[in-house]
Amino acid sequence: MPTFRHLRSALAALCLLGCALPARAEAPAPLAIAAAADLQFALAELKTAFLRTHPAVEVSVTHGASGTFYTQLLNRAPFDLFLSADLDYPKRLVAAGLADGSTTFLYSRGHLVLWVPAGSPIPLEQLGMKALLHPAAKKVAIANPRHAPYGRAAEAALARLGLLEAVRPRLVFGENIGQTAQFVQSGAADIGLIALSLAKAPAMAGGRMREIPQDAHPPLDQGGVILNHARNRAAALAFRDFMRSQEGKAILLKYGFDTGSR
Repeated sequence: MPTFRHLRSALAALCLLGCALPARAEAPAPLAIAAAADLQFALAELKTAFLRTHPAVEVSVTHGASGTFYTQLLNRAPFDLFLSADLDYPKRLVAAGLADGSTTFLYSRGHLVLWVPAGSPIPLEQLGMKALLHPAAKKVAIANPRHAPYGRAAEAALARLGLLEAVRPRLVFGENIGQTAQFVQSGAADIGLIALSLAKAPAMAGGRMREIPQDAHPPLDQGGVILNHARNRAAALAFRDFMRSQEGKAILLKYGFDTGSR
């Protein structure tokens, strides 16, 4: 009959056996990206291309207004990589001690365009920016300037071109530039100031656009940074490097992003 001593010896042996077994490796956390809304279509293609060489990485992308993400990230929202339509937001996170300054990068300069659906009666090609004063332009969509860089650029361009006061009563605001494009595409607005990257997307095919002079508003320098609380820093670095590669730049260029020599 086993004694207490025998039982204790057996338990000790089982413990040693368990400790000798190799620990099961934990799967890496998904790569969580907070991305400006103008990247909606370009980033989908970037992600697909990235996964061809990094098939083991799970990538989760959330799109929204850069200013909204900035506020969330001040409270340590669970993202690894922040891609902002205004490079100032990543720099401010670095200054606040919440992001790694060595990972800050500029990936593009965004462009703003005036856009109408294919069937719009507004003669955009003939009127250019004066199309905003056409009787059919009853609702003019821009992104909310309070937290969307494209909204601030649109407001600045309207002011610089002497159109803001005439247009102000007819402005409708999207929470981000993606929602602004949807407003015009769906007919909720008649004309909109949207990102070139969205105007060139397949979902907006058939629409008519006119590029807004770049000197009419501050540059839309777009960049990103890796957060200090990133759960998958290695994957975030790999995705950043892919965006800066020739393949990544080619995809961004396809959607109207000005990658220049970045």
